[in-house]
Parts: sequence; C-alpha cells; structure tokens
Amino acid sequence: MARTKEDIEAYLLRLNRRFEHDGDGTYLVSGGPNQPVTIVRVDPPVVLVQVDIGEAPKGDPALEAKFFRKLLEFNSSDLVHVAYALEGNDVVLAAALEIENLDLNELEAALSGIDMALAQHIPLLRELSPKS
Repeated sequence: MARTKEDIEAYLLRLNRRFEHDGDGTYLVSGGPNQPVTIVRVDPPVVLVQVDIGEAPKGDPALEAKFFRKLLEFNSSDLVHVAYALEGNDVVLAAALEIENLDLNELEAALSGIDMALAQHIPLLRELSPKS
C-alpha cells in the first residue's frame, strides 16, 4: 500500500509510465504522442489524478446540453475509476484515491481509464464542440 510520494513514484516506475517530478509531490505523466499530460498529485490523505480535456462549450444552450449529457453518459457507462467534471469552465477527467489504501492496481486502473477516455471519448466530444 502507498503511504508516501516515493511510493507513488515507485508505482509509476513499475507501470513503465514516463513522468517528470516537480519536487512537491506532483508528477506529470506523459500520455504519449498528441495526448495531454496527466497530473498525479500526492496531497495526503489523497492522490489526485487529473487531465485537462479543454474548455466546455458555452453560448449555445442546445449544444451545451448535448455535450454535458454525453459526459454524464460516459461517466455512467464507460468510466469506473475516473469521472468527467468541471473545473471552472474547463472539462477535466479526474480521480481522487485514498493514499492509505492505494495499491498499484488501483493507480493503474485510474491511469488506464484516462488513457481509454482520451483515445475513445475525446474524438466524439470534439465533434460536439470544437473547443473541447
């Protein structure tokens, strides 16, 4: 079980994830070519895993409703370990994991959920909104 930022770093290494460490418990995990960086932040008692998807559509209520409905559908049908959320006007994909009980498999599941969503959902969301 993870207890420290060093444990999280060891997990990322075991998962063969390329990352940079900024020194304060934040890891910038490479998502691969043309993929945004996933932020893994150790902030006891949780580890936050998050990727910025982009700006939510605004100004067209019908488009907004369709876009947010799709996010909710993805949350209920495709995502188990992560979920779409709003941070201001930005859409993020995030998970908050308890550090005390966090194991390698749980971190891997959150990162894999983000990978899957970036590969499968983002093209569909971009069709709904050029700003996503």
